[in-house]
Amino acid sequence: HWSTRALMRHLKRTEGISVSWHYIARVWREEKLQPHRSGTFKISKDPAFAEKVADVVGLYLAPPGGAVVLSIDEKTQIQALDRTQPVLPVAFAATEKRTHDYVRHGTTNLFAAFNVGTGEVIGECKPNRNGQSFLAFVKKAVKPHAGKEIHIVLDNLSTHTTPEVREWLAKNPHITFHFTPVGSSWINQVETWFGIITRQSIRRGTFSSVNVLITQIRDYIDNWNTDAKPFTWTATADEILAKVRLVQTNIKKLVDNNAK
Repeated sequence: HWSTRALMRHLKRTEGISVSWHYIARVWREEKLQPHRSGTFKISKDPAFAEKVADVVGLYLAPPGGAVVLSIDEKTQIQALDRTQPVLPVAFAATEKRTHDYVRHGTTNLFAAFNVGTGEVIGECKPNRNGQSFLAFVKKAVKPHAGKEIHIVLDNLSTHTTPEVREWLAKNPHITFHFTPVGSSWINQVETWFGIITRQSIRRGTFSSVNVLITQIRDYIDNWNTDAKPFTWTATADEILAKVRLVQTNIKKLVDNNAK
C-alpha cells in the first residue's frame, strides 16, 4: 500500500533517488494514479452474458415506445442498529463520531421498484423474503401502470421464478421479465438507488426498533419522490462488453505470468 512518503523513502533507499513527496503527489495527479484506492470486480460466467447485457441496456437506452421499464430488487437483512451513545455530529476540525458498540433490534427486507423513465421509487418493507412476498410486491409495483406494456429488470434469485410467479406472468402477457447476467447485479439500476439510500439514510442512522427503521425508509422514499429524477445511463452494450473483454485479457496475462 503505497503512500507518497513511503515511495519517497523507497526510492532513496533502493535507487539513490532523492525527490520530495510533493513531487510524487504531483506526478500521481498528472498521471491519474490513485494507489490509495482499491476496488473489487467479478467476471460473470453466464454463457448468455452478452445477450443479457444487450437486452437490459437496450431497455435503458431505447425503451419501447409507451412502455414502462421498472428495475426491481430486494435489499435484504437491513439492520436496526441502536448506538449505545448519541452520535457526535460533524464540527469544525472534527469528524462525525459513533460508538463502536451497538444494540441490534432486528432486521427488515426492503423491496423496491425504480422507474427507469421517471426515477420514482415504490418501496415496501417486509419481514421475510420469499416468492410469495416478491409476487405481492410486483403486483403492487405494476398496479399504477395498468394498461401499459411493462418491462421489469431483475436478477436471478430463485424467488423471482417460482411456479406462482411464472403462472402470474402467463396470465399477464403485457409484463415481461428481463434477467441480468448471473453475477452482474450492477447492471440493475435499482442497485444504484440502494447504494444512495444506504449512504444517505441507513448506514449512519440510529434506530431504536425495526419500526423506527421502516419509518425512516418510508420517509426517505417519500422525500425522494418529491424531486425524483432518472439516472442517466450512457454505457452501450458494446462498450460494456469491450471493457469486460479487456479485464479478461488482463487477468489471463496475470495468471500466465504467475504460472511461470
